[in-house]
Amino acid sequence: GLTGGQGVIIPAANVQHLMLRADVVKAVEDGRFAVYAVSTVDEAIELLTGVSAGAPDEQGGYPADSVNGRVLARVLELNQLRKRHQVEMHREQEHDAG
Repeated sequence: GLTGGQGVIIPAANVQHLMLRADVVKAVEDGRFAVYAVSTVDEAIELLTGVSAGAPDEQGGYPADSVNGRVLARVLELNQLRKRHQVEMHREQEHDAG
């Protein structure tokens, strides 16, 4: 049963070729199903999460509370962990060799 919370995301470029069954068209008309056409991944992210994807600033940063800002923060955190791990591995190799 459709509750109005279901839908589908499609590329905006495909809208002109979209063919829906009559029952799906009726469900859309009745507000029980939605078809969202998006032009970018960021648009889809915002639809799926309800959170702004975030636009980059001049330095390539994103608002901290945006999806892209959170992703960037996590990538930077993982990069720091990788660097620390490399340093530790290098120290262990030097210790084992010495």
